Amino acid sequence: RQRKVTLAFRELTQNHLPNCQLIKGLEYGSEDVTILENGLALVSTGLKFPGLPSNPDIPGNIQLIDLRVGVNPVVLPIKGSFDTASFNPHGISVFTDEKDGSRYLFVVNHPHGGSQIEIFRFDEDEYTLLHIRTVKHELLQSVNDIVAVGVDSFYATNDYYFTNHILRTLEPLMSLTWCNVVYYSPNEVRSVSEGYPSANGINISPDKRYLYVSDILRHRIGVLEIQKDHSLTHIKDVEVGSIPDNIEVDPETGDLWIGCHPNGLKFVLCNPNDPPGSEVIRIQNIHSEKPVVTVVYEDDGSVLVGSSAASPYKGKLLIGTVYHKALCCDLQ
Repeated sequence: RQRKVTLAFRELTQNHLPNCQLIKGLEYGSEDVTILENGLALVSTGLKFPGLPSNPDIPGNIQLIDLRVGVNPVVLPIKGSFDTASFNPHGISVFTDEKDGSRYLFVVNHPHGGSQIEIFRFDEDEYTLLHIRTVKHELLQSVNDIVAVGVDSFYATNDYYFTNHILRTLEPLMSLTWCNVVYYSPNEVRSVSEGYPSANGINISPDKRYLYVSDILRHRIGVLEIQKDHSLTHIKDVEVGSIPDNIEVDPETGDLWIGCHPNGLKFVLCNPNDPPGSEVIRIQNIHSEKPVVTVVYEDDGSVLVGSSAASPYKGKLLIGTVYHKALCCDLQ
């Protein structure tokens, strides 16, 4: 069963895109990537996750790439009272306030092994982040990813039920389905979708009616309809044949772009002599009776190890990884 869950039987192959280049300055992970409609890409880097390689000497940070002028990441300085030394960013999401156009960056943060959400205001002119507040709650015990739906509200996924590291190690072996999706607002916090062995990436449709969740150990994407009271109704699941991590949604087409792990056992073992591969999957027409699932990019780990996010912008594709390098390719 574990071989089936981890896709340990999958052979890694190469199916590259044209003109791929590794991005200088992103050597220690680019776990989540999101691109604004104006071509500004935000990248969470330097994730330190138990059991996976990382650089202990470098704190995590948020980097920005202006894809309109090239592929040159810069670290966004953080203003306000915030402990940058323990910053350990995981999933990210941007909310744009339609009243005044201001941008808010929500970041899953694991300082000292904890789990909390940081809300920043992103200044596009100054290229800075102003820390507004930290959100902690007992239902947000092991957050992986987040999608912001207001200036102080969001949906978040929990990838583990237990917080104890030993129990976490055993959790996947016990076939538990205790992970969930949580809705948070200052007035209300509750679990709104349950029954996941592990819930990973999450994102929202362009019309804000549906959420998409990576049901990572079942190799599928869950489609959930958002109700007026913020609860979720499960609509269907779409099989992807890989271990799906973060989800990006094309704002114009509604296509899902997913960074995936083709062989989960290799990802867990992270042996540099037999490295995990990378895979990017695109889902078109996800709400139709026959969604189109396409493998857009594959690598056997010789170029890119452990892809976790993929985001398109004007004929380019930015691919991030959990702890390795990042890649920018042309889409054919």
